[in-house]
Amino acid sequence: MTAVTVLYFASLRQAAGVEQETVQTEASDLAGLYAQLRERHELRFDTAHLRVAVDDVFAQWGDALRQGSRVAFIPPVSGG
Repeated sequence: MTAVTVLYFASLRQAAGVEQETVQTEASDLAGLYAQLRERHELRFDTAHLRVAVDDVFAQWGDALRQGSRVAFIPPVSGG
């Protein structure tokens, strides 16, 4: 099991109902973690439409999870 802190931004925060949470997961990579959380919170975006960052640095979905990391899921932002 790996424990990480997950941060949700914008519409993901609204959908999850929390700004952040600590998660215990058996997922081996960021994509697996997001899949677990997508199901739990019924998040509408798939990974093709999100950015992911680990410890304040953009990451790739296939990157391994590291104990104690801060993982941020960042949805597309609209604006003008």
